Amino acid sequence: MKKLLVTGGAGFIGSNFVRYWLERHPEDKIVVFDALTYAGHLENLEDVKNNPRFSFVQGDIRSAADVAKPVEEADIVVNFAAESHVDRSISEPEAVLNTNIMGVFVLVEAAKKSGVEKFIQISTDEVYGDIAEGSSKETDPVSPNSPYSAGKAGGELLARAYYRTYGVPVVVTRGSNTYGPYQQPEKLVPLFVSNVMEGKKLPVYGDGKQIRDWLHVLDHCSGVETAILKGQPGEIYNIGG
Repeated sequence: MKKLLVTGGAGFIGSNFVRYWLERHPEDKIVVFDALTYAGHLENLEDVKNNPRFSFVQGDIRSAADVAKPVEEADIVVNFAAESHVDRSISEPEAVLNTNIMGVFVLVEAAKKSGVEKFIQISTDEVYGDIAEGSSKETDPVSPNSPYSAGKAGGELLARAYYRTYGVPVVVTRGSNTYGPYQQPEKLVPLFVSNVMEGKKLPVYGDGKQIRDWLHVLDHCSGVETAILKGQPGEIYNIGG
């Protein structure tokens, strides 16, 4: 039996992961740790709240006092917690960087002290920036284009530095654009769907010829599961559609 601490577990991908893991690993327990900001909702976990292998702790990953005990009691930490909206990061960069970099620092510092078995840092393919053609490999340089992606790049680099410097068993995953149940309505797929239903225009940046890789949230969860079970500390794994 393993005990997983899932930070940001009341958010979009995190809540789907909690449900996914509980269904596929019947011996394991999950503690969700979430600040319940605009992106985190307990309603996302309504169907698992009475599961005896599930528990919830409200707290902020930027607070060492908040994270100390949950991390100490965990075998595996999976960090989904992040400010993840690009437009919001442009208008409020300080809040985004505090969570996506300093929040990671607080968590890996706690993980260093407690000696967790594995620390999964959930990152994004947006750290690669724009590419003219083809796709990105894990060994490609990062070139983030927004405060959000810069914060995610900074967070994952800091986490990997804790592997090299202190031996914290960090594994980084970089998922592509994820969609599915419980996603915030401000994100592209639900926004386009709701706009079409309401007869509104679709917001498209540039000439509309850009290409994105789309990843269903359950496929993303499967990739994270593989990283937990088979990922090697210090490595980065892309998760694509």
